[in-house]
Amino acid sequence: MDDNRSLIKSFGYAFEGVWHALKHNRNLRIHFVIALVVVGLSIFFHVNPYEKGILGVMILIVICAEMINTSLEEMINLITNEHKKEAKIAKDVAAGMVLVAAIGSVIVGFLILTPYVLKLFK
Repeated sequence: MDDNRSLIKSFGYAFEGVWHALKHNRNLRIHFVIALVVVGLSIFFHVNPYEKGILGVMILIVICAEMINTSLEEMINLITNEHKKEAKIAKDVAAGMVLVAAIGSVIVGFLILTPYVLKLFK
């Protein structure tokens, strides 16, 4: 019985983390809005399930990268308030991770959705 309560508490903490990130991270909210637009487009264009899966994985990669970036930034801020070169590098690399994931996601999105958009105009 205690294991079930512990598991439920763990899920609760995880949802609190997602909510906190959404509430306090503008970039994460932007990623979620874009994700909703992409999901809406994939439904509108009747994108095949395989391609929807790829879009879903790319969305999750970007959202996870943004949440990792936020976690690292918060941890670095907790460790030091000083402007240290190493802290800047860690933050910049984490932000770069999000940028790389987002660019990759945009490329995949264009590759998957462009044929559907072009069919609309034929």
